[in-house]
Amino acid sequence: MDRKAWIILTLCGILLAANFYYAAPAPEPTVDSQDQSPATESSAAPVTSPQSPATADAELTVTPYIEPVGENTAELISKQDGKEMVKYTFTSRGGGLQSAELLDHHAVYSKETNVLLNKFAPAPVGAICDAPDRYISLNYDLTVIDNAVYCEATTPSGLRITKRWSLEKSDSKAGAPWLLNLTVTFRNKANTDSVINLEDYSIFTGALSPLYKSEMLQLGGFFFLDNGSLTNKNSSYFNKGFFSKAKPLFQESVENLQFAGVSNQFFTSLVRPSEKYTSTLWAKRQEVTIAGVDPDKPKHAVRLGFSLPARQIAKDESATFTYSIYSGPKEYSILKNMEQDTAKVMNYGWFTIVSVTLNNILNWFHDVVFVKLADHWAWGLSIVALTILIRTVLWPLHNKSSRTMKRMSKLQPIIKDLREKYKDNPNKLNQETMKIYKEYKINPMGGCLPMFLQIPIFFGYFKMLQHAVELRGESFLWVDDLSMPDTIYTIDLPFMLPLLGDALPINLLPIVMAVTMIIQMKISPKAGDPMQQKIMMFMPLMFFFFCYNYAAALALYWATQNIFSIGQIWLSNRLPEPDLQKSDKPKKPGKKSFMERMTEKAEEMQRLKDAQNGKTSAPMRNATPDKAKPKKRTPKTGG
Repeated sequence: MDRKAWIILTLCGILLAANFYYAAPAPEPTVDSQDQSPATESSAAPVTSPQSPATADAELTVTPYIEPVGENTAELISKQDGKEMVKYTFTSRGGGLQSAELLDHHAVYSKETNVLLNKFAPAPVGAICDAPDRYISLNYDLTVIDNAVYCEATTPSGLRITKRWSLEKSDSKAGAPWLLNLTVTFRNKANTDSVINLEDYSIFTGALSPLYKSEMLQLGGFFFLDNGSLTNKNSSYFNKGFFSKAKPLFQESVENLQFAGVSNQFFTSLVRPSEKYTSTLWAKRQEVTIAGVDPDKPKHAVRLGFSLPARQIAKDESATFTYSIYSGPKEYSILKNMEQDTAKVMNYGWFTIVSVTLNNILNWFHDVVFVKLADHWAWGLSIVALTILIRTVLWPLHNKSSRTMKRMSKLQPIIKDLREKYKDNPNKLNQETMKIYKEYKINPMGGCLPMFLQIPIFFGYFKMLQHAVELRGESFLWVDDLSMPDTIYTIDLPFMLPLLGDALPINLLPIVMAVTMIIQMKISPKAGDPMQQKIMMFMPLMFFFFCYNYAAALALYWATQNIFSIGQIWLSNRLPEPDLQKSDKPKKPGKKSFMERMTEKAEEMQRLKDAQNGKTSAPMRNATPDKAKPKKRTPKTGG
C-alpha cells in the first residue's frame, strides 16, 4: 500500500479508537434504570418552580401552587393479533400519559420486568406548560368512556383544558400498537374579556433515560424535524465546553415543525402535530440514578416540549389541536412505513444508504428464511448469512486484490534494489518505482480496494447494529442477548483497570474475532515493507479492544467475516500463481491509465527538482552568436 492508503487506514483506526474511548464499560447483570425502586426515583432532581415548595414528589408545580387533592389513574392496553403490546397509564396529575410499559420488551438482563418509557419524567406526556420546562399544576377530572380517556381541568386564569386520549383504531396502520391519538381543546372561560394567546403555552413530549449503565452518550437525546431536516442532539449538548459554559436549557424556534421527541438507544417518544406550524422548542436534562454508574460520570434523562400554534382565543371561544404520539421501539422496519420522514429518527448519519440496505436484508433473512427454520437462533443466523452474502459479493474484488498483492510481493527484490540505489533521492525513487509498476501493469492501489469498500460497509453495519432493537434479548450459541456483550464470566480484580474498573468481563466472541483475524493476516499475501507489515499486526489488537465491550452482534459479524475470508484466501492460494511479466502490448490511443498518470506526475516532479538544482534533462539551445567565426557575406554582383 502507498502513503495515501496508509493515511486512510490510520484515520479509520483513529475513528475506531475514538468510538471505543467514548464507550463506557460493559454492563453487568444488575438492576437497570427500568428496575429502580420508588426511593431511587425520588432521588432524581424534580423540576420545581422557584415560587413553589420543594417536595419529594413535586413533579407538577408552578405559581400559583395548587395543593394536590389525590391522584387517579386509568389504563389502556393496545393489542396486535390478539397479543397485548403496550400498557398505557394515564394520570390525573397533569392529565397525560404517565408511562408506557412495553409488554414485549424486557429490561436489560431481566426476563420479568418490562421496559417502562417516561419513567423519570417530571410530568406526563401531554402535560401543558406556560413557560419552558414549567408545568401547570392541575388535577384533572379523569374519565374512561368507550376505550378513551378524558381529562378536564381549568387553570386559575380561566383556561379550560379538555384532552381525549385514544388508541389507534386502524390495526393496519404502521406502528398501530405504539400509537396514541390526542385531541386537546382550549376554551377561554375567564371572567374578564381578556384574550388568551395559546402561543405562550407548550405541550410536553416526555423524557427518556439510558436503559443501562454503559449505554453510550451519543445514542440518546432529543430531536425535531423542521421542513424535512432532522436535528438530533444528545445530552452532551448541555455540557460545559472549552469556550462555553454549561447550558441549562435548549431553546430554538423552527419554521415548520413536523414532529419532535426524545429517545435512548432503542426506544423513542415522538409527538407529531396534525399540521405543521411555527413553534419554539425547549429541552432540558436531569441526572438519574442507574445501578453501577460512576458518580463522577452520571447518566441523564432528557426531556422536551414545544409551543402551541399562534392562536388567540377571546372569551368563550375555543381552539382544538390534534397530535399523534408514538411510544415504542426505534425499529426501522416499522418507522419506514409510518408517516413521512419518521424513519429519520434512526439517525444513521453519513452511512444511511448502507445501514438501511443492510437492515432490510437482515430483516428479510430473518422473516423469510430463518424464523421458519430456527426460531431461537433466527437473528444470529441472519447476521451470519448477511455477512457471507457481503463477502460473496466482494469475492471477485478480493480475489483480484489477492493476486495483485502476490504480484507486488514478487516485485519486492526489485523495489528493494531501487531503495538502496536512490535512498538519497526520494523523488527519483518514486519515479523509478512507478516505472516498474507501469512495466508490469500493476496498480499498487489494487490491493487496497477491498479495504476501501469494506470501510463504509463496516461503519454502516456498525450504525445499524447500534439501534437494532430487533436483536434485544435474542440468543445465539452461548450469547444470551445479541445487543449486549457476550459475557460468560466476570473476574473480580483486586485493582482498577482503565474503562473497566475492578471487574474484568470475559467476552468470548471478541476473542474469537481477534484470533481469526490474526490467522487471516498470517495466510494473506504479504505486501509493503517489513515496517508496514508490523504495523498491520496491530490491527487485530485495535479491533479487539473496539469490539470487546460492544454488542455481540458486531463481534459475530466480524468473526464470521474472518472465518469466511480464511476460506477464500485458502481457495485463492490453491489457484495457479500469477505470472510476473512485463507488458509488451502496444499502447492503445485514448485515456491514459492510472499508472501512466502517476508515472508522468513522478517524472514531472523530478524535472522540477532538477531545474531547482540547476540541472537540465535536455541540452539547451545556445542563443549567443559565435564571435570567433566571421559572418559569411553574400557575393556582390556588379552592374
